[in-house]
Amino acid sequence: MDPFAKFANGDHQRSWSIQGLDPTPEEEWRRMFAFLGLSDAERQAMLATVEVLFRRGHELVAATYDYLLDHHETAAILGWERGADAKHLAERRRFFTIWLARLLGMDMSDDLARYLFYAGKVHAAHGPRRVHVPPVYVTGSISLVHATFARFLAEEMPGDPDVPGALAGWNKVLSAHLHLMQFGYQTTLTLDSGDYGVHVALFGKMRTLTGLQELDMRLAQGALMQEALRKLLNYLPDLRGEIFDTEWQEGEVVDHTGTPWFQPEKSYRIKPMWRVLLNGKDISYLEGAATPVGAGDEIHIFPPGR
Repeated sequence: MDPFAKFANGDHQRSWSIQGLDPTPEEEWRRMFAFLGLSDAERQAMLATVEVLFRRGHELVAATYDYLLDHHETAAILGWERGADAKHLAERRRFFTIWLARLLGMDMSDDLARYLFYAGKVHAAHGPRRVHVPPVYVTGSISLVHATFARFLAEEMPGDPDVPGALAGWNKVLSAHLHLMQFGYQTTLTLDSGDYGVHVALFGKMRTLTGLQELDMRLAQGALMQEALRKLLNYLPDLRGEIFDTEWQEGEVVDHTGTPWFQPEKSYRIKPMWRVLLNGKDISYLEGAATPVGAGDEIHIFPPGR
């Protein structure tokens, strides 16, 4: 179907679509676990260690932030050069405790994937305190958690045959957690990267879904609306199903031998009555996703009924 086909009413408004979006956090989560191949034996071994690790969970949380406070670079990143701010420390401990509880609870849900994606955005300075945590410290912290698990289990379950399989399983799960956080982190950096700024305002149910009324992004010189919406919908993936209908189109792929073959490509077509405005003009009456977006432009997105 022509992405600029006219609506049935015959006016000059046109339907349009975008392509090339990243996977959603849920899709990336499932793909990661499919690759890791967490086995039933590893799951059972992990379950056998949960009680031991849970009993020492408070110790892990407290020691983690003592370590970050004692390490000069992480203390500086958190603004704790002269000691931890009590309120900030309590916030971070709560966040870490919730994560640890879900980890030890063997939570493998799509909701956790979305939570980890959000955690990555927070580490990219899109949290309430706007603190940017470089990825080296996120990766390092996950490694320290696994190392602490190994120490706890050596101390509490010496020689237990479940421990090697449990540590293998915890390593796989922690790697998946790290990947989702890095996914959210990189998506946020992409939103903030570019030659000039563009402002986006959200209305109606989108504010409830995202908790946002507006946000800013940066675009590369010569960007089109497709690039702007791609950044927005990668950063706020829950909006995709609200604003767009999903279609599948044939896409050509060339393999390593030079042989072309066809692979379905996901496309997102604007739903009827939804409006995306650029500087007050509905892009359905302009060039759709091919409409140029310039420095200082305003993008407004309205659901039906407004």
